[in-house]
Amino acid sequence: QVQLVESGGGSVQTGGSLRLSCAASGLPFSRYTMGWFRQAPGKEREFVAAIRGSGVWRSYGDSVEGRFTISRDRAKNTVYLQMNSLKVEDAAVYYCAVSDNDSPSDSDMRLESIYPHWGQGTQVTVSS
Repeated sequence: QVQLVESGGGSVQTGGSLRLSCAASGLPFSRYTMGWFRQAPGKEREFVAAIRGSGVWRSYGDSVEGRFTISRDRAKNTVYLQMNSLKVEDAAVYYCAVSDNDSPSDSDMRLESIYPHWGQGTQVTVSS
């Protein structure tokens, strides 16, 4: 059974940083594309970042490019999202997801539909 457990959420002031973690179990983690999405109240879920199984190719949403960094630790079966220079508009529930596609195109990496497995989410609050 695939299980994804997010952690690291919390409250921070604008300009601050947080690092989210997503621990995966139940699949050959190192082969698969991992993604982060977020959903703010009243808004649709939004692509944040993704990393292919190789760990080399990464993709970012336009609103976080240059501020957020996705990475993965194969030994720990964990993917991370380092979030710097946080803004009020970054506040949301952040979800980790895993795809069974190890090398999707850059455009496909941004689609929720390629991720069959999701975590429960972790709340990020940013105050001014």
